[in-house]
Amino acid sequence: MLIHYASPVSLYCAKLRILLRHKQLDWKEVHPDGGYNAESFRRLVPAGTMPAIADGELVLADSEAIAEYLEETHREPAMLPRPAPARARCRERSRFHDTRLEPEVRKLFAHVGVATGSSDIVRAQSAALNQRFAELSRLLAADVTLDTSQLSLGDCGFPVSFAWIDAFTSAMGLALEWPQNLRDYRAQIEQHAAVREELEAYAPAMDAWMKSKLGPD
Repeated sequence: MLIHYASPVSLYCAKLRILLRHKQLDWKEVHPDGGYNAESFRRLVPAGTMPAIADGELVLADSEAIAEYLEETHREPAMLPRPAPARARCRERSRFHDTRLEPEVRKLFAHVGVATGSSDIVRAQSAALNQRFAELSRLLAADVTLDTSQLSLGDCGFPVSFAWIDAFTSAMGLALEWPQNLRDYRAQIEQHAAVREELEAYAPAMDAWMKSKLGPD
């Protein structure tokens, strides 16, 4: 059995859970006492980050490294397409999420319950997210290999990030423009059972976190 060291609200832990669910792997989630700052966790996971997995004697951190490892060791269902150009596009999409979109989402966490639509941070992050949306829209349009009928490693990060963007929009009044092909892409990947299951399981943790910042209704 795989051990998944995770934080309930972490976007990257949710990303990895989508993969674990899709591959129907045997796994158990552990929330380390004290979180990733705990000395006991850092002794176990040298990088001191979550998600991390233990597979026998192997302990591995970083969601991308873990995803690639699980794809190589549990090949069915395949989550990287076979042709090299399609694999490269898939990896490009995953990196775009991790290095371009998610960092702009992350900047909003510290401002929930404080910033509103008229705040400088909300205006700035609305503009930044709209720029990322436009870039992702062009990336999707250029990818002639894209097949959303099959969930890939390149798709797993987006669903929970999109859910947070919705939550921040509601709470803070973000002014966002979703290109139609991005809306279509989102709808298509959310049809996969592993994505639906993770979004349903993740919602209570996200709601609890938002209520801790906004207060009860």
